[in-house]
Amino acid sequence: MKWNKKFDYPPSTRSLVMGQRHYDIGNDKLPSVTTILSQTQPEEKKAKLAEWQQKVGKNEAERIRDQSAERGTIMHRILEGYLTGHRHADLSDLGLKAGEMAKKIWEADLRDNMDEVWGTEVTVYYPGLYAGATDLVGIYNGTQVIGDFKQTNRPKRREWIQDYFLQLAAYGMAHNHVYNTQIQGGVILMCSPELVFQRFFVTPKEYQVLQWEWLKRVDLYYKMKGSGIRDQENL
Repeated sequence: MKWNKKFDYPPSTRSLVMGQRHYDIGNDKLPSVTTILSQTQPEEKKAKLAEWQQKVGKNEAERIRDQSAERGTIMHRILEGYLTGHRHADLSDLGLKAGEMAKKIWEADLRDNMDEVWGTEVTVYYPGLYAGATDLVGIYNGTQVIGDFKQTNRPKRREWIQDYFLQLAAYGMAHNHVYNTQIQGGVILMCSPELVFQRFFVTPKEYQVLQWEWLKRVDLYYKMKGSGIRDQENL
């Protein structure tokens, strides 16, 4: 694995607009990819989430979400350290578990399959439409990809994580548009606290379909705000 800092990724700050995450890039305030996905969730998915929260109780649901988010943040930081050579240590109970999960992802896959790293935790954006931060971008097993690291409380089936795949498509489309790359694939590397590792790879054929599905969600988001996709001729 080698580093190739071939792209000048933009600085950005995050802000909330009516409670929704946006990225400030230059003079633009763009909705995040996760904001668009959250605001355009199918009703069935919203109902399942509400059903789970009612089952476990509001306080327990918040505790689980907060703990998962913190563990995921630490895991991401440690994985970034593996990639950059600047190791991060967290000796809290949550940090130690996140460290085990990061090590599992690194040794089971990332160490041997990532050929070239262009950036980690970098901001990518599609001018006028959306922005986000991708965990990893570069060349994986000879293919230009967007990479995403996920912690999970239990192993996932592929059909459960459609929004994760749409994130990959969104970041890849933005990167290709701004930097003239040819990203046509993606990989999600996932681990549970029980150290069950999973890899989900997106093929070029799947990636093309996902990009169109993502554009539908973007269009729906802007229609909900009173307009359709802007600058469609540039897509």
